[in-house]
Amino acid sequence: MRKYLKFVALSLVAALLLWWFGRNLDWAEVSASIGRADWRLIAAGVVLVWLTYLIRAYRWRAFLGPLAPGASLREIFAATTVGFSAIFLAGRAGEFVRPAYLPLRDKNVRPGAAFVTIAVERVYDTVAVIVLFAVNLLVFRAPGAEAASFGRVREAGLVLLLGALVGVGALVYLRRHTAAVTRWIDARLAEAPPLLRRAGKILTGLVEQLSHALGVLTDARELLVTAGWTVALWASIVAANMLVMRAFGLQVGVSGVVFVLGWSLVGSVVPTPGGGAGTFHAATAYGMTAFLGVPETQAKAATIVLHLVVFGSALFFGAYYFLRGHVGLSRLRGLSDEERAEFEGGSHHGAAAAPQSEKAAGGDGATALRFDRTGSAAPAAQTPKRVV
Repeated sequence: MRKYLKFVALSLVAALLLWWFGRNLDWAEVSASIGRADWRLIAAGVVLVWLTYLIRAYRWRAFLGPLAPGASLREIFAATTVGFSAIFLAGRAGEFVRPAYLPLRDKNVRPGAAFVTIAVERVYDTVAVIVLFAVNLLVFRAPGAEAASFGRVREAGLVLLLGALVGVGALVYLRRHTAAVTRWIDARLAEAPPLLRRAGKILTGLVEQLSHALGVLTDARELLVTAGWTVALWASIVAANMLVMRAFGLQVGVSGVVFVLGWSLVGSVVPTPGGGAGTFHAATAYGMTAFLGVPETQAKAATIVLHLVVFGSALFFGAYYFLRGHVGLSRLRGLSDEERAEFEGGSHHGAAAAPQSEKAAGGDGATALRFDRTGSAAPAAQTPKRVV
C-alpha cells in the first residue's frame, strides 16, 4: 500500500508540474513549432540515444567482469533497454528493473552481481555529470541571465565538484581499507542493543559488497576501460541533445547544451513517472529561457520533444526484448522487489568473502566467487583469466 501511495503522490507531483509547465502557453504555437522542426535531426538524435544503450551495455559488461566474466553482451543490451523503458513508464523506480531483469535473461549473472555493479555505474555517472557541468561553468556565458543569478549557479557547481572529488576519495579509501572500516563499525556497535547490532551487520555487508565492486577504481586498466566508455556515453548524450535543440533552430554551442543538460538531469532526478515528467520539463525549459534567452514557446516545444527522445527511445528495443523474453510483469515485479530488498539488506557473511575473489578474477588458480540468487557470495568453478 505504501508503494502505491508513493506512486500516486509522485504522479500528482508530475501532473501539477506539467500543468505549471503548460499554463498560459499558446499550444497552437507550440504545435506549429514542433511541426517546423527538422525531423531528420531529431531522428539522428534518436539513433544517438540508441547508441548510448549499446555503450552502457559494453560498460556494464566491464563492471560485471570480476563477478560474471561470461556475461552476454546481447542480454546486457536487452536488460539495459528494458530497464530504461521501465524508467520512462514508471519513473526512477524502474532503475531496479534493469538488474532484476538481466539474471532472468543470462544465467551467468547472479542478481547480487547485477545490483552491485549498477551501484558502481551510478557512481560513475554521478561523478561524470558533476565534473562535466562544473568544468563547463568555467567557460560558459549566459546571455539571458542576471550576473547575480548566474554567479549562484557557478558557486553551486563548484560545491558539487568538490563534493564529487571528496566522494571519489572516500570510495577509494573504502576500497583499500575495507577491513578497517568494518572493524570500526563492529567495534562501535559491539555493546549496542540487538537491533542496532543487526543493522550494523547489514551495513558492514553492504560496505564489503560495494568495496568488491569498486575494484575498477584501483585497477589502472579497468579504470581506463570503464572511464573510456563513460566519456563515450556522455559525449553521445550531449550530441543527441544538441541535435534536438538544433532541430528547433536553437543555435546553441556545446557549452550551452551541457549547461541545459545539467538542468535536465537535475529535473530527472525527481522520481516522477514518465521519466521525470514535469520536473524534467520545468527544469529544462527554465535553463533555456532564464540563461540562454530562448523564447518560452520555442523552449517548451523543444523540451517536449527532447524528453521523448531522451527517455522514450528505449521503448523501441525495450518492448521487443520484454515481449520476446517471456517474462511476465508479475514475475519481474516480484523479482525486482525481492532483489531490491535483499540488496538493500545485504548479506554480511557472503559479502565478507567477496574481496577474496580478486585473486580468482586474476586467474591465478584460486577459487572464484560468484553471487547466488540471494546476493550472497558463493564458491563457483574455477574461472579463466578475466579479459575486459
